Amino acid sequence: MSNDTITGVEGPLTGYTVIDLSRALAGPHAGMMFGDLGARVIKVENPGKGDDSRSWGPPFVGPEDDPQATYFFSCNRNKESIALDLKSDTGKQTLRELISRADVLIENFRSGVLDRLGFSTTVCMEINPRLVLLSITGFGHDGPESSRAGYDQIAQGEAGLMSLTGSGPDDMQRVGVPIADLLAGIYGSYGVLAALLERERTGKGKVVRTSLIAGMVGVHAFQGTRATVAGQNPQPGGNHHPSLSPYGLFKCHEGAVQISVGNENLWQKFCAAFDIDPATEGMSDNASRVANRPAVIELIESKFAAFGPEDLLAKLGDAGIPSGTVRTLEEVYSWDQALSQGLKVSVDHPVLGDIDLPGPPLRFFDADGEAEVETTRTAHDAPPLLNEDAEAIVSWLDSDG
Repeated sequence: MSNDTITGVEGPLTGYTVIDLSRALAGPHAGMMFGDLGARVIKVENPGKGDDSRSWGPPFVGPEDDPQATYFFSCNRNKESIALDLKSDTGKQTLRELISRADVLIENFRSGVLDRLGFSTTVCMEINPRLVLLSITGFGHDGPESSRAGYDQIAQGEAGLMSLTGSGPDDMQRVGVPIADLLAGIYGSYGVLAALLERERTGKGKVVRTSLIAGMVGVHAFQGTRATVAGQNPQPGGNHHPSLSPYGLFKCHEGAVQISVGNENLWQKFCAAFDIDPATEGMSDNASRVANRPAVIELIESKFAAFGPEDLLAKLGDAGIPSGTVRTLEEVYSWDQALSQGLKVSVDHPVLGDIDLPGPPLRFFDADGEAEVETTRTAHDAPPLLNEDAEAIVSWLDSDG
């Protein structure tokens, strides 16, 4: 483990150094997760234009002569930036020095690109035998389609997620965020943490590999076993659960609410609250309700028609029925519950000044008898400008020869 820390910032990974060679979203999201945990994350970018996502927009914000892409902000907080030409001798030498000082290296080049730059897996591990190298590709590092470029929506389709998402078989939809990229980054991060733990026992680093399609298959969950065990071929079911009923989004007066009636006890409570006979033909158990879903939806929405969303949610809450609304993102980032969980953070950006970003999803506590003291990192850095930290990084490398 490196002895280098970020002044004033603590976290479970304080003292670890991560070199982030990745661009776009999957790798940068992984790097941001390590930064949120207190690691020093050094983002290596192409000179001139930097990470691809610096130009992904609209929206752009800030001055016309220096527009900032909000996409880049989504996956690069708590990092430093240095621009290196990895085709030049100087750039390669600086990268070698960074690798020699790092605990983790992240890359998401297409298979073979890093090898051609002179930094194959073998070379990286020769430079630093304790290195944990996270490599993310679109379709995997081997196999008949390993050379294909990986983009999120293509992976959502190829790995089956789009075949499950949408209002029906003729309306397949992608998920509203780049979920294949994000999950590859998340799975990759958990692989790196496992490798770092193993390194404590063995003293040796390891290569961790994942891909966009692996992340997608990894979250098939019960839909996957419907296919592999039950021999079914799941299709989009809209906003209603394929194996539970009633469970989904239901219309009410001037709106809609979501309910989750996940067991027979809840069904009995639900029926009592809305004057429904729980033994109604075709609705007496979950399997029957799933088979007769249209009739269940029609009955429930007829009961809900007398209530607006706010009154309906209050009634459902009083009855002990899990329920909720559908919030816009604007509503989420002003919601007291989200704010209480640290899910919005403020940072000082060198061009834009004070801005708010989505916050990290983890919190940490020290237990002291009955009391818990939160130890989550609270000081966050804005996503860096291109090459913003080059001087400090080079000085750090020079300081220990």
